[in-house]
Amino acid sequence: MARFLFTVTMIRFDIITIFPEMFSSYMKESLISRAQEKKLIKINAHNLRKWTNDNHQTVDDRPFGGGLGMVLKVEPIYKAIKFLKPKSKSKIILFTPRGQKFTQKMALGLSKMDQVIFICGRYEGVDQRVAEKIADMEVSIGDYDLMGGELPAMVAIEAISRLVPGVLGKEALLKERITKSGGFIEGQQYTRPEMFEPVK
Repeated sequence: MARFLFTVTMIRFDIITIFPEMFSSYMKESLISRAQEKKLIKINAHNLRKWTNDNHQTVDDRPFGGGLGMVLKVEPIYKAIKFLKPKSKSKIILFTPRGQKFTQKMALGLSKMDQVIFICGRYEGVDQRVAEKIADMEVSIGDYDLMGGELPAMVAIEAISRLVPGVLGKEALLKERITKSGGFIEGQQYTRPEMFEPVK
């Protein structure tokens, strides 16, 4: 009798940030934790300061031409990417309010990757050369501004991970919410009691 061997593919998330501890509790909870234990996903949060050369571990500088705030430098981000050695099936994502909107269809495409690298901006932003010469995609999770890219990275990891076979446990949970075009729908849900009216 023939035997069929199925290879479980693990997707690796690498996050470049100056606040790696923000991901500590996130990685230890619920389905994200279980998915890592089952080796379906792997999450690594990397401190950008590791790729600086000076004693102060400087990752930012004033913008050319003046202006408010500080800008993350291109050199440490470039060194971080080189260290992470992007795989052939990988995407490097820079989170920015100018980026294309993160959607269910985008999450579905990214769930087919072997590796997704997230660059989390802070302060006034990231040197534009990161977008032009390093990142594959500029992505935004919505039409609003945040203090950094860490929360968008968590949102993206959650949306992508639940599409990885085995993470949710029941494949049917996935199919009932995904449209044929790769979009997302969700109907109304109810549970017991059957009848309920709030007391005024």
